[in-house]
Formats: sequence, C-alpha cells, structure tokens
Amino acid sequence: MSTQRKATLYRMVLPEHTCPFGVRAKAMLEAAGYEVEDHLLRSREEVDRYQEEQGVSTTPQVFIDGERIGGSDDLERFLASS
Repeated sequence: MSTQRKATLYRMVLPEHTCPFGVRAKAMLEAAGYEVEDHLLRSREEVDRYQEEQGVSTTPQVFIDGERIGGSDDLERFLASS
C-alpha cells in the first residue's frame, strides 16, 4: 500500500482577488505528489486574523507533516532540496 504524502495549504481567495502565489503553491504540491488539504481564506478579515494568529505577514502558508514550510518561494526551495 502506498502512502500519500499530505500537505496543508492556507491561501487567499477573495471575491475580487485570488492570490497567484497560493495557486502556484498548490500546483507545486500537486506536481510533487502531495495530497493537498486546501484552506481558503475568503475575506480580508479572515486573512488578517489568520496572519495575526500564526504570526506571519503573508499567505500562502504551507505545512508538511505539521511543520511550517512557509510561502511559495520557501516551498519551491523545500521541494528542490527533498
């Protein structure tokens, strides 16, 4: 039985704006064979609250095996080194 690698992604998808970095992060994860638990932050208030609770200044935020990888550039470096 193969075990699917899992990642958790928090990304901004507002009515007037979908964050291109979140779209990029999701595509990179899927291309690398990860099953993505995709959490959409659908309002500016939700984004602000998430950033404050997590102590981060940007979205998306990617977690693999419970470890924060960071944003899409961090994810790209992580995938290149693994």
